[in-house]
Amino acid sequence: MVTLQGVVPLDARRFQVDFQCGCSVHPRPDIAIHFNPRFHTTKPHVICNTLYLERWQAEARWPRLGLQRGASFLILFLFGNEEMKVSVNGQHFLHYRYRLPLSRVDTLGIFGDILVEAVGFLNISPFAEGGIEYPVGYEVPCSRALPKGLWPGQVIVLRGLVLPEPKDLTLSLRDEAAHVPVTLRASFADRTLAWIAPWGCKKLISAPFLFYPRRFFEVLLLCQEGGLKLALNGQGLGATGVHRQVLEQLRELRISGSVQLYCVHC
Repeated sequence: MVTLQGVVPLDARRFQVDFQCGCSVHPRPDIAIHFNPRFHTTKPHVICNTLYLERWQAEARWPRLGLQRGASFLILFLFGNEEMKVSVNGQHFLHYRYRLPLSRVDTLGIFGDILVEAVGFLNISPFAEGGIEYPVGYEVPCSRALPKGLWPGQVIVLRGLVLPEPKDLTLSLRDEAAHVPVTLRASFADRTLAWIAPWGCKKLISAPFLFYPRRFFEVLLLCQEGGLKLALNGQGLGATGVHRQVLEQLRELRISGSVQLYCVHC
């Protein structure tokens, strides 16, 4: 799933989102999926098409455009085995069958009259097991079992969306006795990120605060010998020391705070 957040300018005529097979200029690369909202016509609409060997194929058109000039939006591009589905602001809008192999796509191009606020990529299935509809996000607090604890090389992945008026985000790792030896807390009031020790001592993480209201985020916790290594939105933020025996005895990951989660992977 690819997510796109932004605003359509008041004077917008058109913009396009292209899932491309390369990024060359000459010759123009193949475009597996061309998503093109048009606002300047009598009846605003969306065109989808495929460019192959610099030639456009037969275009597909959808009326009743779910985007408005001057308004913000959230578009989800959801990629299945045979087709892409698109939702706009939480409502299904269209589906488009692949005409070129999706495996060829390696570049995202965004062009035209659009103010991009955030782009997110979820490469782990956002569906509940057996589900086929658009993910709406997990409500928090939520938890995930760690039946065998944590071991070197294991990665915890969290992806989600910060709510409009956030207060905090807390990730805690608990053992069978409900002790909490590891806590990571983001505070929006003072824009700090910190490790919290079991006895309450706070160790601030010296790094830019990378959480923003209405923006997507990704937290990675990598278990390694002697501790956990943290990355936020692809940026490494150091590590905290945890004894291997403590890591092996962990049994639960718990998440709470002002977020909506789309992916929790342990």
